[in-house]
Amino acid sequence: MWMLHTPEGAEFPFTFRILPGNIRTVGRATGANFIVEAPMVSRVHCRLTAGAAELEVVDLDSTNGTFVNGQRVPRALLKTGDRLGVGRVELTVSRAADDVPPEGPLQG
Repeated sequence: MWMLHTPEGAEFPFTFRILPGNIRTVGRATGANFIVEAPMVSRVHCRLTAGAAELEVVDLDSTNGTFVNGQRVPRALLKTGDRLGVGRVELTVSRAADDVPPEGPLQG
């Protein structure tokens, strides 16, 4: 599972999770999958496509642009530690385990 989160104490705190095989939109509109109500965020700002080994972001003609590690991008592949900028919100990309093994001995 991919996670995007703002740093602790951020003015606009957000945490989003996306499983491989899913596509999500980010924006201010109620129709966006991940709603970011913050300055300079377009109604439908960008699209995230999660794969098993990659997370792709595509800017959807947002007014103020989509940024990866401070650089404006039309499209980019994100990796753990990258910073995704949407308006005044900066989200850090990380991975969480997709499958957590059960605790205790295996039963057969």
